[in-house]
This record gives sequence, structure tokens and C-alpha cells, in this order.
Amino acid sequence: MLEFTEIPKVPTRIPGLDMISEGGLPIGRTTLVSGSAGSGKTILAAQFLAHGCEDGESAVFVTFEETPADLRRNLQSFGWDIQAWEDQGLWAFVDASADIDSPPTFSGDYDLGALFARIESAVRTVGASRVALDSIGAILNQIPDGRLIRAELFRLTALLKRIGVTALLTSERSTEHGDIGKFGIEEFVTDNVIVLRNLLEQERRHRTIEILKFRGTHHLKGETPFSVVPRRGIVVIPLSGYDLSQVSSNLRISSGNSELDDMCHGGFFRDMVALVSGATGAGKTLMVTEYVRAVQDSPDEKALVFAYEESRDQLTRNAAGWGVDYEQMERDGKLRIVASYPESLGYEDHLIKMKAEIDDFQPTRIAIDSMSALERAGSQRSFREFVIAITSTVKAKEISALLTSTTPTLMGGSSVTESHISSITDGIILLRYVEGFGDIRRGITVLKLRGSQHDNEIREFDIGENGMRIGKTFRKVTGILTGVPVHFESEIESIEQLFPDPEGKA
Repeated sequence: MLEFTEIPKVPTRIPGLDMISEGGLPIGRTTLVSGSAGSGKTILAAQFLAHGCEDGESAVFVTFEETPADLRRNLQSFGWDIQAWEDQGLWAFVDASADIDSPPTFSGDYDLGALFARIESAVRTVGASRVALDSIGAILNQIPDGRLIRAELFRLTALLKRIGVTALLTSERSTEHGDIGKFGIEEFVTDNVIVLRNLLEQERRHRTIEILKFRGTHHLKGETPFSVVPRRGIVVIPLSGYDLSQVSSNLRISSGNSELDDMCHGGFFRDMVALVSGATGAGKTLMVTEYVRAVQDSPDEKALVFAYEESRDQLTRNAAGWGVDYEQMERDGKLRIVASYPESLGYEDHLIKMKAEIDDFQPTRIAIDSMSALERAGSQRSFREFVIAITSTVKAKEISALLTSTTPTLMGGSSVTESHISSITDGIILLRYVEGFGDIRRGITVLKLRGSQHDNEIREFDIGENGMRIGKTFRKVTGILTGVPVHFESEIESIEQLFPDPEGKA
């Protein structure tokens, strides 16, 4: 029986790419990177080389379109000092852009032998182990006979393999779906294929990366979102690449409200993700405020709030009305507030920003107010993947999280947001309005709390200058959760309504 040998891979150090490629790019092989305009092909190729130079590996960049001067200037915005690496003998350009500006005159059998010689010479000169060619379509266009294109491409890949480099070849495509390469052969000649897409969804660009083919080695399947981040380059976000290996904690923390802690039979778990659902004005942001206030009396706790409906100053003012001094908490290093409009970024960029804030501030609990606002930033599928990614992130770090969601009607009812979040979260707390005889009252119930007993009652609460005060259980009322409360004068009357006489007798 033949023994399976895994093909070794070279880490790209491109955030997220090594995860979906299960280790990086296969060493000594050629990878085609195909994408439409603006999809990030040149950045990906340059970033692969740049991270190699940072680790002391030499690289060669063969450019067919942009000049080396333009590339140095453009790539500097990502923090890559190409000129410095050139001075150190770690980076070399093969400038074929001038050849494209002055197309050659063909006679007889044309080949790319001169170009191949220049590439091999540059690789030998700097001792390169990584090579990028951007973009091969520009040079293949110069070959008059389409039958020769496949042969020349075979010769190119054979050269790169013979000189022992790991190479990226970029190629254009005119559509986001359809033929992978412009000439219809590129994906068959190369060992590996990566497809970049730049889709327009709900008037917003959405970039994805897909490993279509890795010969002889494993990789994750399907499209994965990515973003181009200043000073960092491409950041791949494997939203669905998380496993369920997080450690669960038995330690309890306070929700910030002692009555709610009692309803939860001891408070929240330290790594719990809780969803608070309710109509506008029901008290969701107040629950966030109390959740944040709980860190004041704990020397080891810090809170991070992501606000997508109210500004920092508005949140600070409202918290002061309930006796919570956000400004003092910020000065003490106990709190950080990050406020922005949901539409200002796509889900990928929101997630990158949130992860960066979490890594920098190192909170023990976070609050996101609200998820319903974030839902407006993209498609339903992307939103669900975003929720999976952020909840997996906080669970892996054993951070407690409180998420809020707004129901579409004042009296409650179903919510698209809830359907995407509820199965992922560990706890669900419902806030509901209850219409009485001439007045509006508020109710709260703990619908779900994984791993813990909890009260099942729907309790009345009111909001005063000291925050939320939870009172007694609602009696003689049914239909609160469905948004259609019905009041009864007595317990007997409620039972008769639930079990009516089939003959209609009193």
C-alpha cells in the first residue's frame, strides 16, 4: 500500500490565508491567482513576497503592467519598504512593462525565451525562493498564435519548478463567475488556483477568496471574505472556519442587575454570549449600561462597548441619567466605547476593527448595541457568518458578550435578526411591552440559559433613576411573548379561556 505524504507548504503569513489553505502555498509549485479588476491580485502577490522578505527570504517580482517605481510607491501604503529590501539584496524587479509598451515584431516561431532568461537570472542573483508574475495576461496577449500560448505557459511553469521557487502568477478575468482565466487554459497549466472576487452586494463591494485547486494537498472549500486594510494588506476572514473546541467556564459574573442574576440562578457564565431582544425603548441599552457598570466593583474586569445606533456622547449622557459615569470609567481604564454607523463598513471591515479593539484593550466583557443595526450592512448570509465569527472570537478568549436586537413591532413578535442569532447565543433575555388597562407596562423573561437553571416567569420591571428594577411575576395575563396580551379578572377565567367548553356552556 502506498503511504500518503503531505506536500510541504510555505506559510504566506497573510492573515487567514494560511488557515484556509491549511498551512500556506505548496513549496516549489506555481499558483494562479485569478480575479477581476480591483479584486486585489497585485496586493496578494506583493504581500506574499513582502512577508517572505520580512523573514529573510529573497523574492523576485516580475511586472508586466506597472513600472517598478509605481509599485514601490503604491505598496508603501501597506508598510512595505520595497526599496530597502532591494538595497539589502532581498528583492529584485524584472521590469517587462517596457516590453508591453513597445510590442515586438513577430517573425517565425515566437517564444518567451528572453523573458525566461531574465527571470532565471534575477532569481539566481538574489537567491530568491519566492516569485510573483503580475500579470501574465499582458504578455500572453502579445503572442499572435493562440496555439503557442499553452506551450509558452507550460514552459514558464516548468522553468519556475526547475529553479525551485514558489511562484504566484496573476491573471485577469472579465466576470466574477465563469471562465477562470482569460485564455481558458491558465487554470489547467498551473498546479494551484486561487480565485479572487469583487462582488457588488446591496450597493457595497464584497471581496472573497476561494482556493479552487491545490494539487495533491488539502484546503478549505468555498468562498471566504477578505478585506484590504491600510498598513496591513490583505486580511482573510474565515467566518465559517471556526471549530467548537472552546473551553467552557463554570465561573459566574454579574449581569449588573441583582434581580436578573437571581432569575439566572447566579448570573451569567464568564464566557457566555447573551442576546437581549426587545422593541425600541424597552430597555436594551439600559441593560448594556448595567452590564458595563458591573466592572466598576471588579478589579480585574474591563468592558468594551460597540455602539451602532448612538454616539459616544449620547451613551455617556444616558448612562449618567442612570447613575453610571462612563467618562470616569474611561479615565480609570475600565471602559472603552467604539461608536460608528453600521453602513460605514462592510462586515469584513467591522470584524477586523472589532478584533483589533479586543486585542488592544483586552476586555473581559463586550457589548454590541445593536445587532439589528449591523444587519443593515450586508446580505443575510454575510450577517450570519459575521455573527458566527464574532461569537467564536469572544468565546475563544473567554470573554462575556451581551448583544442587543430590536424586534420589528412594539409588542414583540418574530425578528429576522433573532432567527440568525438565537441558536448561536447561550442565553436569550426577552423584553416586552404589556398593554394594560390604560397604561403600558414592561416585562422581562429569561428564555434560554445554556448550562444553567433559570426562572421561567415573566416579571414586570420599571425604569427609574437608578436603572432597571425587576418586580413580581405577571398574573392574570397571557399572550405576552406573542405580542397579544390578554387580561383576565381571575385565574378561573384564564383557565376557561385556555380550555373552552366544547358545547359553549359557561
